[in-house]
Amino acid sequence: MNQLLDPEIIEALRSEVHDALPRAVAELTDLVAIPSISFPAFDQSQLVRSAEAIRALATATGVFDEVAVHIAAIPGTSKHGQPAILARRAPAPGRKHVLLYAHHDVQPPGAATLWDSPPFVATERNGRLYGRGAADDKGGVIAHLAALRALRQVLGDDLGGLGVTLFIEGEEEYGSQSFGQFLSDHRDAMAADLIVVADSDNWDAQTPGITVSLRGNVRFTLKVRTLAHALHSGMFGGAVPDAMLATIRLLDSLWDADGAVCVEGLATRDAATPAHTEAALRESAELLPQTQPIGRGELLARIWNQPAITVTGIDYATVDEASNTLHPEVSVVLSARVAPGQDPHEAYAAIQAHLLARAPFGAQLEFSDLDAGLGFLAAEGWATELGRAALAAAFGAEPVDIGVGGSIPFIAELAAEFPEAAILVTGVLDPTASPHSPNESLHLGTFEHAILAEALLLAGVAKA
Repeated sequence: MNQLLDPEIIEALRSEVHDALPRAVAELTDLVAIPSISFPAFDQSQLVRSAEAIRALATATGVFDEVAVHIAAIPGTSKHGQPAILARRAPAPGRKHVLLYAHHDVQPPGAATLWDSPPFVATERNGRLYGRGAADDKGGVIAHLAALRALRQVLGDDLGGLGVTLFIEGEEEYGSQSFGQFLSDHRDAMAADLIVVADSDNWDAQTPGITVSLRGNVRFTLKVRTLAHALHSGMFGGAVPDAMLATIRLLDSLWDADGAVCVEGLATRDAATPAHTEAALRESAELLPQTQPIGRGELLARIWNQPAITVTGIDYATVDEASNTLHPEVSVVLSARVAPGQDPHEAYAAIQAHLLARAPFGAQLEFSDLDAGLGFLAAEGWATELGRAALAAAFGAEPVDIGVGGSIPFIAELAAEFPEAAILVTGVLDPTASPHSPNESLHLGTFEHAILAEALLLAGVAKA
């Protein structure tokens, strides 16, 4: 496929992307300013603002025949999902069609005091753009648009006959609850020969990556009850188990002394991983000096191929509201990452069975709000070959096949709905981007290279 990347086209696109980078950064800055958080506790009108802003940007590219904002029903409920942008131009007869995916919703910012600059004010420092969504995934949104603009400038208005559909989702961070219905509603518009998902990582800021595996996910709420009502801790403590004691004992059973998950029935994928040092892990994760890594085996295998379980939320008395009380119940949110290839419902059943068998002091357990998503294992083919060539030309370094510990469950849905389509998972992130964390940032050099790589990929597909 290297022959599909014309040297003159490479240099023309390189120049165009470089010259237009300030525009891309300015557009990203404007998007970051919109707090488009898809979690229900936040202002959902901001998702409408974000969708309309992207609709306007997509229209302004001049690439698409139609651009619209749509919502879809959440199956099994009377509710609808968040607004998504769908833009399309048909391919010329006999030419290929590409679907470009990213999402415009973002994670909650967390405590403002943990940010070095306001989370919704994009701030450039030392070659990085800081702000919630700068990397995950509004950077991916703008990368798509900037690549298309560059392609139009170099190949002309017809894009070499290439068909393009742009799909920008509005609820990826909250489980893509309406994704399946959206796919069904717009199947014909989204059918493609190649699906490019810009929501993943690179090996480092200078070395591109192609994501070849993703863990699946299981998320649910666990309620632990031991009492009918609260009691005075002095009158009953020492004889009556409160819910927090039971919860601590129960949750501790999920991990062994090394911090490795020890739930029977959770699978591990047997696959080689590149060498990775503890020092590199410490730098990318910003571990405190005294904090030790958890788990066993090769470091990247722990993240890419092994299960993980994290407590991501808890309902209990706050420190400020603490009293001398035995509390009757505790609710926690458990988030499990599942090895690529394991069915997430099978994994959930294993975790549930483990907890039920170990409920201390006869505590009552209730399970609710299950969200389960499949992992992803990439297949080799023409798109992967062309993607590697485009990334190598853009970054000036050979791409690394990487796994990602995070989950993008809808990729499995896309693969099931369009079994003939090739799927290429790329992204604008690097290991220090800190998505989902305070001080999320985008390396602007990586951003430029990622835009160029996608433009080269699209040029190659147009020629194929």
